[in-house]
Amino acid sequence: MILIIYCHPYDQSFNHAELEIIKENLSAAHQKYEIIDLYADQFNPVYSKEELRLYHQGQTTDPLVTKYLKLCQQADTVIFITPYWWNDIPGMLKGFIDKVMKEGEGLSHTVTKIGVKGELTNVKHCYVLTTSTSPTWYIRFFLGNAIKKILINKTLRQLGFRHCYWQNFGGITNSSLERRRKYLTKLYFQHFR
Repeated sequence: MILIIYCHPYDQSFNHAELEIIKENLSAAHQKYEIIDLYADQFNPVYSKEELRLYHQGQTTDPLVTKYLKLCQQADTVIFITPYWWNDIPGMLKGFIDKVMKEGEGLSHTVTKIGVKGELTNVKHCYVLTTSTSPTWYIRFFLGNAIKKILINKTLRQLGFRHCYWQNFGGITNSSLERRRKYLTKLYFQHFR
């Protein structure tokens, strides 16, 4: 199953256009997929004291956390669709990772004496699709490349994800309609198997 984790509040955004074209392509290919729409679900990315108290027990007070973790455990492919804000992922997506990725055997990860062991080894492919005001080359070479160096190479790898790829549509603010359309035509379902 393909799991799309979508993180944008505005349904007229380019991220939303990416979501729509990916849904169309997956449906046309008869690929089964589920969507986590963090804003539409009104997911609360903020820990409460009670929620944090339950963290090391692998428990939660939030039914969305339980639902989301179960979807992550069932997925063989995960597609993140998110903007790149202030040199990183939005707080909503960071809160998703903080709250949903529960410590404990059979959950998302376990902590050993030598580090974190990922339990989500069912995720064989992961795609992180971002949009940014900055050009992609500027993110890579001058802003520290946080998506690749931290989110993909550290966080997702620690969770057990394998074969992770990052694709960014940079310079979104001043991009032409033609450039946006051309980019969307490249988001075919074959990339997401």
